[in-house]
Amino acid sequence: MKQIIQDLKGGNTILEEVPVPKVKNGSVLIKTTRSLVSLGTERMLVEFSKANFLQKAKQQPDKVKMVLDKVKTDGLKPTIDAVFNKLNQPLPLGYCNVGEVIEVGKGVLNFKIGDRVASNGPHAEYVVAPQNLVAKIPENVTDEEAAFTVIGSIGLQGIRLLEPTFGETIVVVGLGLIGLVTAELLKSNGCNVIGFDFDQSKVEIAKEKGIIAVNPSDGTDQVKFVESYTNGIGADGVIITASNKSNEIISQSAQMCRKRGRVILVGVIGLDISRADFYTKEISFQVSCSYGPGRYDDSYEQKGNDYPIGFVRWTEKRNFQAILNAMSNGNLDVKPLISERIPLTDYNKIYGNMKESRSIASILEYNPNDELKRNVEIISKSFTHSNGVIGIIGAGNFTSATLLPNLKKIDASIKYIASSGGLSSTTMAKQHKIANSTTDYKEILKDKDVDVVMITTKHNSHAKIVIECLESGKHVFVEKPLALNKEELHNIIDTYQKQHKSISVGFNRRFAPFSKQIKKALGSADAPINIIATMNAGHIPANVWVHDMEVGGGRIIGEACHFIDLCTFFTESKVKAICMNAMGENPEENTDNATLLLKYQNGSTAVINYFSNGSKSYAKERVEIYSNERTIVMDNWRKLKTYGFKKGINASSKQDKGHLNQFNELITRQKSGGEPIIPFDEILNTTEASFAAIESLKSNSWIYLD
Repeated sequence: MKQIIQDLKGGNTILEEVPVPKVKNGSVLIKTTRSLVSLGTERMLVEFSKANFLQKAKQQPDKVKMVLDKVKTDGLKPTIDAVFNKLNQPLPLGYCNVGEVIEVGKGVLNFKIGDRVASNGPHAEYVVAPQNLVAKIPENVTDEEAAFTVIGSIGLQGIRLLEPTFGETIVVVGLGLIGLVTAELLKSNGCNVIGFDFDQSKVEIAKEKGIIAVNPSDGTDQVKFVESYTNGIGADGVIITASNKSNEIISQSAQMCRKRGRVILVGVIGLDISRADFYTKEISFQVSCSYGPGRYDDSYEQKGNDYPIGFVRWTEKRNFQAILNAMSNGNLDVKPLISERIPLTDYNKIYGNMKESRSIASILEYNPNDELKRNVEIISKSFTHSNGVIGIIGAGNFTSATLLPNLKKIDASIKYIASSGGLSSTTMAKQHKIANSTTDYKEILKDKDVDVVMITTKHNSHAKIVIECLESGKHVFVEKPLALNKEELHNIIDTYQKQHKSISVGFNRRFAPFSKQIKKALGSADAPINIIATMNAGHIPANVWVHDMEVGGGRIIGEACHFIDLCTFFTESKVKAICMNAMGENPEENTDNATLLLKYQNGSTAVINYFSNGSKSYAKERVEIYSNERTIVMDNWRKLKTYGFKKGINASSKQDKGHLNQFNELITRQKSGGEPIIPFDEILNTTEASFAAIESLKSNSWIYLD
């Protein structure tokens, strides 16, 4: 299928060929008939991508600080690699999609095949949208009218925050697409509406809709105009839908208001606010967030958990429905806003020169006769079979930034890469000359050429896919963690014992050059050792999926397992018992500020500090080892120093966490045979220890492993 994407690095807008996305639980697969180009939002993205690196940096000073901090801790090259990796990831354009439901995912109750629907899907021939971001279209509303649903909801949410009442005077600053829809909705609500815009064509459209519209370029003073219209009282509220970096708009908006007036920001403007403008009249100011309650809440959007209507009357989905109803009953007429209708294949007529475009709304039309295409996109037909052929499931940041660059260095043979949406896998396939991109990972499992499958998906899918790979006769490499709970782990063990295929987990740090030097320096003495390992992991917002125990397993199970394995590697023993303490009086099981104390079978002990509340400018990882009056200190995989050794080590290196060595050893074993790169019993022990850490926190006691 075809999809419009934006190349953030080169600045090109591309009509890419990607595999059809696979429907997910709680979602529907939609065949697109129309989509609306949001010229304001999409123009900003296109112009940002065309800017040079210095201009991009000036637009995102907060990101620049993060880059500088990373340079201090990780070094210049890893930082540059990370920045370019981000820029190499294309951005799908569009969020106003209309089409017909052709497939319904498990758990979807209110949609059926054949329904006409509007969603926030991108500009693509087929889109998958979660059910709470989809709304049915009334029979008397056309597809191109329905394409305004999401845009209309953005304006509607601003109105809901303003809470206008019948007869109030409301000013709309900026009569672009969202501004015109907002103004018409306010008028339907019984408000007196004043609109300002510097584009005369937009002013004329507003006037035709009965809105008092003014072009300030004719010399009209906006503040005085509002004062005059309201007999010196001022506007009851202002909704800003403009896009402008100037601070003048926010100042004028406050000046237009009556005492205790309200200002709602829907657009993007300069926000250097003068206290005096707001203080004397006690003006309230609020920023509107997208389509309404539920936006950016994974529980609502991705898991389909609705907010009770008695407590949250207007969610984003109910806002979608309200806009469609307004079109159906004649309270919102969007047809005059359509500037052009363009076939998808002629997309460049819209995106070629967006900066100079005077269009209000551009509609993309899709060919209704196109049949549903395959979920595998052939990137190259020149693939030749050899031993150790790889299929990759998952095309996220780890795959693009770490996995693929390292596999390229060892000339690995990759036949497939899979992602649920198809865009990221196709992009990476083209960048790394991988033969096939797919949205159905089971295509990989069916292919007899594939020897080993690498899994880099979200944590809650690891166990299921590992088992499917083993049952398909494939060797498995899975990024940590192996499983999220004991039941998943036991199911993996049962399958592993039946299939006799190897399982490797991405515990890469034991393969790092410094780890090997440490192991060599410690020697093979049987004496126990003490280890203090600290991960300055950094803050991740609470709403990110890694904190969800059902999806990410929390950061102790999902990430601290790295250091459990590393300590096991250094002690040459297995964890016997574990006790975990966490910060706070009543820490939750998904804590990411905790200290783990480990007892090993050979008498060694380890303390693992996993903290998220440290400075990003401080090193992320540090390991100290104490043994036989000797001490080893490893600092952030860049420095290694020993104390008390006859032949001391004082080494500095570029940061190397062992990924390259790990993948090289893995593929070598796949080609030539031999023992797994990590003994399976050690993988199980580490995984069980991570579960035991959470159990220890809950029970406030030591947990002994079987």
